[in-house]
Amino acid sequence: MYQKTLLPNGVRIITEEIEHVRSAAFGIWVGAGSRDEREGYEGISHFIEHMFFKGTEHRSARVLAESLEAVGGQLNAFTTKEYTCYYAKILDEDLDLAIDVLSDMFFCSLFDEKEIEKEKNVVIEEIKMYEDSPDELIHDVFSEHVWNDHPLGKPILGTEESIRSLSREKIMLFLTEHYAPDNIVIAVAGKIKHEEVVKKLSSQFGTFQRGGRRVLEGTPTGQKVERYQPKETEQMHILLGVPGLGQDDEDIYAMHIFNNILGGGLSSRLFQEIREQRGLAYSVYSYHSTYVDTGLFAVYAGTSPKNTTEVIECILKELNDIRQKGISSDELERTKAQIKGSLYLGLEAVSSRMSRLGKTELTYNRVLSPEEVVGKLEKVTLDDVLRVIGRLWQKDKISIMTLGPTGHEVVLSDLLEKIGWKE
Repeated sequence: MYQKTLLPNGVRIITEEIEHVRSAAFGIWVGAGSRDEREGYEGISHFIEHMFFKGTEHRSARVLAESLEAVGGQLNAFTTKEYTCYYAKILDEDLDLAIDVLSDMFFCSLFDEKEIEKEKNVVIEEIKMYEDSPDELIHDVFSEHVWNDHPLGKPILGTEESIRSLSREKIMLFLTEHYAPDNIVIAVAGKIKHEEVVKKLSSQFGTFQRGGRRVLEGTPTGQKVERYQPKETEQMHILLGVPGLGQDDEDIYAMHIFNNILGGGLSSRLFQEIREQRGLAYSVYSYHSTYVDTGLFAVYAGTSPKNTTEVIECILKELNDIRQKGISSDELERTKAQIKGSLYLGLEAVSSRMSRLGKTELTYNRVLSPEEVVGKLEKVTLDDVLRVIGRLWQKDKISIMTLGPTGHEVVLSDLLEKIGWKE
């Protein structure tokens, strides 16, 4: 039961009415993330997200923080490489308050220069905290090298240097260029009425004008990377990866099935072999980051430095085994059921439903319903999975990165030859 209204200026409002709940989730989705940041603006999308909480013409930062908490609600935001979301979860009776608070933040934030200088220090501390978490840091470093100089490879938080260089002038320019009506989706799910939501939002969100429709830089070409980054850590952090698929690729659902079988959960092949059977790692998994026009498929493991070579060999052997033999029909059906169950269980929360509305409308220009996703998953065959594995995991495309103590470097080509990897 999705309903969509296009306001005169191009802002999209999309809702899902759920009668049996007492809550609602309200989100403002903006098609602006770190991918949209040109040189000298790195980290500004995330920084603006912070500044929206630092006070408006009508509310101080403290009042903003207390406004929804006082009625048991939540107010938060997050930034990704391709979009930013500001959202609230509240009781249905407090939807007016949530709309008022988020509208106030969106249109009336002060961006006070003293607060900007203070917040620079906060974000720099966030960057330092991130750099002290090697199991998270390695993914950004890997992405940066694979995508080379393309904005998609830049860290969402920016760097200490880029954050220091931000100014109120840059912030206002970025808002003017990117926080434009054509680039905004408002998603609401819960015990609400579409017509009432549209009426409440139209006066402010239906009349403002800024910038124009988003224009992305060209699709990046993934670079083959073999990098060993020294860092004084107790574990060796390992990442193997290849360029992946964009969101509209015909093989995206076969890829999701392959990812789940390889390293997507406790029953996955990598988890069972490396953690359960060999006891070589606590954390081992695979993932696919999907963007508008490309993606990144990677396998991560953290292990003792002395086990580095063995863990990498295990990952490559498992990949090669699936490439050569494919997967079984039982694995295929079990994984379809697993993804389907996870999808529907995730929709038990109104905030998850709101996120699905906002994200799919912003990225696909339409709502991608759970039923449509499940329907496409059900059509995936064994041959489809084997084809996507062959497309992605090719010998000349595999990149490797390790982050940890020196003296444990490997030569990827030697390991590929050792396990008998053939194209």
